[in-house]
Amino acid sequence: MIVWINGSFGVGKTTTSEKLVDLIPESRLFDAEEVGYMLHHVLGPLQEEADFQHWPPWRRLVVETARQLIAYTGDTLVVPQTVLVEEYWTELNAGLGELGVPVRHFVLHTDPRTLTGRIEADLPAIAPWRLDHVAVYQEALPWLRRAAEVIDTTDTPPDEVARRIAAKVVVPEPS
Repeated sequence: MIVWINGSFGVGKTTTSEKLVDLIPESRLFDAEEVGYMLHHVLGPLQEEADFQHWPPWRRLVVETARQLIAYTGDTLVVPQTVLVEEYWTELNAGLGELGVPVRHFVLHTDPRTLTGRIEADLPAIAPWRLDHVAVYQEALPWLRRAAEVIDTTDTPPDEVARRIAAKVVVPEPS
């Protein structure tokens, strides 16, 4: 299975995903940004667009990396990655669907005021960049609501959000 944790930058995807891996048996974290960092290293000087999600190789390599990881480990992959362009999610989801494993897509959501507070309290160096993307997230919210299950995190700590998601994706053992 692939559990994709989407949402605005700074909403708590990575923290929740780390806790989720502890709750889902035989699962591991797959940070798709690492694929982007590798591409930045290789292609950065050749690309005008700095955001690696706009590069078609990133989307294809995320799918292929997931394929290889699942084939090698057999584990569930938990992927904390913001994707706010519907076309990109459609491409990723179609490619992941071809792997023959279920893909569960969740969006962590909170109100704009809470989100701004989390961003400002987290990593000051990247807070301006994250804040610049809040409006982009708001614009993407209609299609995200159609494509994923939205989990409100406004008043819920990451460990409880992870428990809620785990309850939706872990099949209990028969007794």
